Amino acid sequence: MSRVALDLGFIQIYWYSIMIALGLFVGVSIILIEAKRQKISDDYMINMIFLGTLIAIFGARLYYVIFNWSYYSNHLIEAFEIWNGGLAIHGAMLFGGLFIIYYSHKNKQNFAKIIDIIVVGLIIGQAIGRWGNFFNQEAYGSIVTLEYLQNLNLPEFIINGMKIGSSYYHPTFLYESIWCLIGFIMLLIARRFRYIHVGQITALYMMWYGLGRFIIEGLRTDSLMFGSFKMAQLVSILMILFGLGLFIYKYRKSRFDDRYNINND
Repeated sequence: MSRVALDLGFIQIYWYSIMIALGLFVGVSIILIEAKRQKISDDYMINMIFLGTLIAIFGARLYYVIFNWSYYSNHLIEAFEIWNGGLAIHGAMLFGGLFIIYYSHKNKQNFAKIIDIIVVGLIIGQAIGRWGNFFNQEAYGSIVTLEYLQNLNLPEFIINGMKIGSSYYHPTFLYESIWCLIGFIMLLIARRFRYIHVGQITALYMMWYGLGRFIIEGLRTDSLMFGSFKMAQLVSILMILFGLGLFIYKYRKSRFDDRYNINND
């Protein structure tokens, strides 16, 4: 399976880049539609998304490089080759989230509501972007048998793509993509609830994605490590706990206070 989607001679366009761009396009489109429904300025959202995306990509790469510094310290040029993969979603969340808080505060916007809007687009973007890992043949799990993959009733091209070298591997990219797609549908439904509070959509995202990533990360063989622990699992535990605490805290409020859909009654 070729990682290159289009070879123009002077430049090669990789499937990884296409899937990341597609996920970004779909996610941003959904964010802008919801922002308009919530009567938030297009100019504000577009400027924030443009700057935030650049910062999030930088954070995603920096996070990945830091946890693989033993390699990149001897291959500094490769640290900039993001088309070869190596964007850590937790780094994007950290840097992107901090920027959103700063930018929202600067423009006197409710940052919690802005993040509620963004996470719905983010999770569908993650579902699409994971297919970039498939084409790069990365982010896969441990060795399985051909029969195992066939019993999952997977399309033949996925089974073939999961044959790396002489072995077949868990398609963990697919597990996470499906998990994120289900989460996207769940969040779409949740944000239509009349009495859902600002912050609860973000809380649901954190719990859902944290739980799925914790389980799926246990199958992966290429995890970023913190000592003897998988960093993604540690972060996932924090996400689940923080999301649960935030959801309960907001749930205890009066159903008329701090409502997400107050502008759409």
